[in-house]
Amino acid sequence: MKYVVVSGGVISGIGKGVLASSTGLLLKTLGLRVTSIKIDPYLNIDAGTMSPLEHGECFVLDDGGEVDLDLGNYERYLGISLTRDHNITTGKIYSHVIEKERKGDYLGKTVQVVPHITNAIQDWIEKVSRIPVDNSGIEPDVCIIELGGTVGDIESAPFVEALRQFQFRVGHENFALIHVSLVPVIHGEQKTKPTQAAIKDLRSLGLLPDMIGCRCSTELDIPTIEKIAMFCHVGAEQVLAIRDVNSTYHVPLLLKEQKMVDFLTRRLRLDELNISGEMAHKGEELFNKWSSLTTKHDQSFENVTIAIVGKYTNLHDSYLSVIKSLEHSAMRCGRKLEIVWVESTDLEPETESANKSNFHTAWQLVCKADGILVPGGFGSRGIEGMIAAAKWARENKVPYLGVCLGLQIAVIEFVRNVLGKKEASSIEFDPELTEENQAVVYMPEIDRERLGGTMRLGLRPTVFQEDSESSKIRKLYGDSAEVFERHRHRYEVNPKLMEEISNNGLKFVGKDEAGERCEIFELDDHPFYVATQYHPEYISKVLDPSRPFLGLIAAASGKLDEVLRMDLKQRSNDF
Repeated sequence: MKYVVVSGGVISGIGKGVLASSTGLLLKTLGLRVTSIKIDPYLNIDAGTMSPLEHGECFVLDDGGEVDLDLGNYERYLGISLTRDHNITTGKIYSHVIEKERKGDYLGKTVQVVPHITNAIQDWIEKVSRIPVDNSGIEPDVCIIELGGTVGDIESAPFVEALRQFQFRVGHENFALIHVSLVPVIHGEQKTKPTQAAIKDLRSLGLLPDMIGCRCSTELDIPTIEKIAMFCHVGAEQVLAIRDVNSTYHVPLLLKEQKMVDFLTRRLRLDELNISGEMAHKGEELFNKWSSLTTKHDQSFENVTIAIVGKYTNLHDSYLSVIKSLEHSAMRCGRKLEIVWVESTDLEPETESANKSNFHTAWQLVCKADGILVPGGFGSRGIEGMIAAAKWARENKVPYLGVCLGLQIAVIEFVRNVLGKKEASSIEFDPELTEENQAVVYMPEIDRERLGGTMRLGLRPTVFQEDSESSKIRKLYGDSAEVFERHRHRYEVNPKLMEEISNNGLKFVGKDEAGERCEIFELDDHPFYVATQYHPEYISKVLDPSRPFLGLIAAASGKLDEVLRMDLKQRSNDF
């Protein structure tokens, strides 16, 4: 097993996740099987109870693990399926060690950070790195490990020490470190001092970088590269210049141009690994597909505008997988994606009286958009604005996609304005609702007291109903009888209202395996008005877009009929 660690210095949010994913992709183009681990130095067990506005979106895996959004990057780039154990947190490690201490596993020992915590981290990495993450069931060849946060933080100290020890456990030829740093441009001059200081700190902790990824808004000058190489004690070929590019999908191409793969091949002796001719060919095909897709995307001139009507729009990372799914679909449809962000509270009548400018601007964005998307979320804030947007899309035949909360929102709107139950809502927003007005209810099996990890989570089947043969969304899924998608929700459409809703034109074309729970609806006599209770964005891949998102972009681009004629059942990222 070969390990490539990606760490960061100077500032957080510097792009370690994209660099780690791009590195993994390039190694995969050699025919290697690649896996990934993300280390998050916070005390939470997982990302499930953190606000999207503080930490970005919570990404959900097949096994129901609620994890850091960077694991979504790994899956999208590498075409793999990770587990909850691929996200290591301080909370998980300390809980594991304390549980062992309580059982008496360390009887007679004083339990300490070194060696007990650091050993637990190393053992965890070794164990998880060997879990198969693709359909082959074969152990990976390379593991990319991203260390979250910034080296030097108090929180990350045990992990840095564990990785220092780990390089000796696995051997020099099996461990490489890429450190990502910022090269700011001040008055036109590229400054190297922050990178020099970051590398000095890293070396003082016992980790020596094999490559330095320099993030800069402009292309690095040759003198800047030479200066970093000299003062950071590396060769010039070990300094990666990672400038701002049109899209993150260009980063692998940028790294390949700088011969990153050649260096890692020599450093980790990758040419000594037994790579079959079939795997090498698949790797070649993968790179060709990736290059072709990014090149075609650069040559796209027609725009498609999607209004995302949500409640966490102040931090776009709250909807990272949604954004990426839209990008994947726009690339497939040959369109330049333009997202307009609409804070749902700005669409509500109360905003008109309090802030007319925000109200009219928000409605102008919604009315001009080619398509409308209402993503997931929790709580009552901004709900009436989302309902108003769903009503606009339904009545004006604007392509609409609702995800999780977006499905429940559209059902509430339909029950109010088509079925005539004006007080209808969800008990999430109004716990005192009378039974007849409960359009959305708690799922009976959900724990209402303990919030961490108690939702309906992970990969579950959705079965298309017998009368759904003409359904657009079913055709987008290649006329499959059932599909498997990832879930994260506590509430569901009231089963008692489903028949009445369906009889009035909002058809529940997909249900759970018991045929009782709504999973997908589609509106009759509409270009594209679809919603899913699951989160289709979680399994969208760069080379294999999510079907509901592809439908939205295609309908908004006027290309839905063309897309429906494609052979979508063939997964284009099956490498």
